[in-house]
Formats: sequence, C-alpha cells, structure tokens
Amino acid sequence: MKLHLTTALALTLASQATAADLRMSWWGGESRHVATQEALKVCGEKYGHTVAPEFTGFDGYLEKLTTQMAGGTEADIVQVNWPWLPLFSQDGEGFYDLTQLSDTIDLSQWSDDQLATVTVQGKLNGLPLSTTGRVFFFNTTTLKAAGIPVPSTWEEFFSAAATLRESQGEGYNLFNAVKETAQLLVTLAVVQKTGKDLVDPETNRVAWSPEELAAGIAHYGRLIETGAVRSQQQEAGEGNVNLYEKQDWAQGRIAGSYEWDTTYFKYADPLAEGQTIDSVAPIRFEDAVTDGAYRKPSMLFAISRNSDNPEAAAQIVNCLLTEAQGIDALKDTRGLPASKVAADRLIEAGMIKPEIVKAHEIAMAASGPAISPFNEHPELRGAFIDALEEYSYGMIDEVEAAEIIIDAANDVLSGFDS
Repeated sequence: MKLHLTTALALTLASQATAADLRMSWWGGESRHVATQEALKVCGEKYGHTVAPEFTGFDGYLEKLTTQMAGGTEADIVQVNWPWLPLFSQDGEGFYDLTQLSDTIDLSQWSDDQLATVTVQGKLNGLPLSTTGRVFFFNTTTLKAAGIPVPSTWEEFFSAAATLRESQGEGYNLFNAVKETAQLLVTLAVVQKTGKDLVDPETNRVAWSPEELAAGIAHYGRLIETGAVRSQQQEAGEGNVNLYEKQDWAQGRIAGSYEWDTTYFKYADPLAEGQTIDSVAPIRFEDAVTDGAYRKPSMLFAISRNSDNPEAAAQIVNCLLTEAQGIDALKDTRGLPASKVAADRLIEAGMIKPEIVKAHEIAMAASGPAISPFNEHPELRGAFIDALEEYSYGMIDEVEAAEIIIDAANDVLSGFDS
C-alpha cells in the first residue's frame, strides 16, 4: 500500500510540475465564445493546464493584437486572420515554428497544401482552422429549362450563355461577375493559363507578366461582351445590390456565380420555390495547366514565439483540433474543420450539411498553386477592382488595366521588403 501511495504522490507531483498557466485570445460571436471556453476547460483538465480566455468581437481585435505583438505580450495561443500573416510574420519569425512541436501536434491531420498556406519562409506559423475555396454554383433549374448541360470548359460556358439568352430571353445571364467576384474570375483565368499565383513568394512581387494579366482581363471583357455576365453599368444602375438579395438571382434569371464553398446556403436559401443550385467542378480552358483553385485558411491558431510554455500550448492546440474532447466542444463554431479527424467526426455526427460537404470537397480536390495572403491585402485588392471597373466602362483597355494593377500591387508588396 505504501508503494502505491508513493507512486500516486510522485505522479501528482509530476503533473503539478508540468502544469502551465496559459492564455488564449480569439474573436467571434457568443456561440464561439461559449464553445471555446468549454473546449479550453476540457483540454486544460486533460493535460493539467489552466488556460485563461481572452475574447472579443472582430472589431478592435486586430488593433489589440497589433499592440500586444509589438510589446511581446500576446497570449500563448492566438487566433489569427490569414491575411494578417504578412503584418505579424513577414519573415516567418513572428510566431513559433510549429514544426518544432511536431512530436506534440499531429500535423498529419492537415494536407501539405493546407500547411503551405500558413508557412512563411519555411516556418509553420499556425494551423488552419478551416479551409475555404471558391467554387462554381449553377442554377440547375434554369439550365434544365433551357436544355443546357452544366459547362465544364470556358468554350462550353460561352455557348451555354448564348443558348440561355436565345431560349429564355435577353433578361437572362448565365453568370455573376461583380467587384471581388470579377477580380477572382480574372485571377482564375490567369492562374489556369500560367499555373502561377499573383505573388511570387521568392521575389515578393507580382508573378504575372503584363501580357498574362491582360489576357485574363480580356477574358473578363468577353464575359461582358457576350452577355454571359452583366456589365458594371448595368450593375450600378441596379444599385450594386448583393447577388443573394437580387430577385433575378432568386428567380433564376442569373444562373450561376463563383463563390466560397461555405456560402452555399447564403445563395440557396433566397431562391424561389422550385429553384435549386448545385456546386460543380471548376470550368477550365482546354489548355489550362491547373484548375486555378483559390483556396485559403479562413483563420489559424498560432503559438506565440514569446510563450514560456510552448509545449503546453501545443498540447492544448492539438487537443482543440485533433482530439475528441476538443473537437466535440468546439463543434462547427469555426466552420468545417481543416483538421481531417475533426471534419470526419463532425460530418459523421451530422453537424455539417451534405451540400456544404460536396462544395468543400470540390474546392479541396481542385489543383492550383499556394495562394499568398497578399491577394487579400485591402489596398492591392482595391486597386485591382478599381482598374477592372475602369476597364469595364471603356476608360482604359486591358493592357493599361494590367499595367495599373501590377504597378499598384508591386507598390504594396515593396512596403513589406525586409
């Protein structure tokens, strides 16, 4: 009995010796706050750590985190928006390199492509919480009424657009292309032709030549000229209303769009009775070198490089994202998990709707280069969209638009030179 008591005491003392007091910060709504606090409680109890929660809404979170990072006072575990990586870890040194914690964190639950999106200068800066990608949605009710099969190539797309307008009337358009969606369709065209992301990770400059970008912009011009999409003038005349708020979308007179996989119900729910949409494989040029997938982490968990207990923080992160206790507590409060074991567990439990699963699988199966967070830098994206608007109004041609975009993008990128 004495031996058993001695052993028990030793185990207790060892547990106390390795116990850590940690902090974790995140943003979100009430459901995320409640679920995350419960997850920290169960994961903390499992490993003998305490984790103090620090949570807010999205507004103000970036400013607070910026101040903390500048002073080295950030939490041990930090939720980070993916486009912020260049702000906090331009050289890859802003956060703890999680490859150094691979004995604790099961990195096999993420694909190489997923990890590449959060790797900076060879350093794994975080773990994607969910991965989202753009997919093609088509109104299958409208296509069926017009006798049109779902297109798989751009030439089939343009043929379908013409047939739709001939059979159903000039008020019908096969697709939507406004603002960010127009910009991403141009990006898609260039990536499919070149296999290159907008930003070259080696030089931190635009990877596309002016000629390559001009060809992508001309492709967008063809979308407008053929009536496959509505012009900027038409959209402006209608008030630039969100697609899901338009009656033409609800009634199937706009028959498709290029949207995030996770937004399926945002676009399906407003449809009139009898109208249905479906997600389909990427439309490609016949000579495309890649599908041109635009995939990104919605957000990530990072571990502070200033943490006194990175191993303990890694245990908590691993529990949250790959172990049953954390997965069951977090549920889908950060979307369909990027972690394979977490996604499989929630899908099996019926927590993720099959329409979302299908769209997500299409997005994940598509080929394409790793996407730089600079694609979503607000100044870079704004300059891209503004140039496309000038082009669509006939104020500049595709060559001039390409030069404007490349110059503006390189100006933004040069501000992040070491």
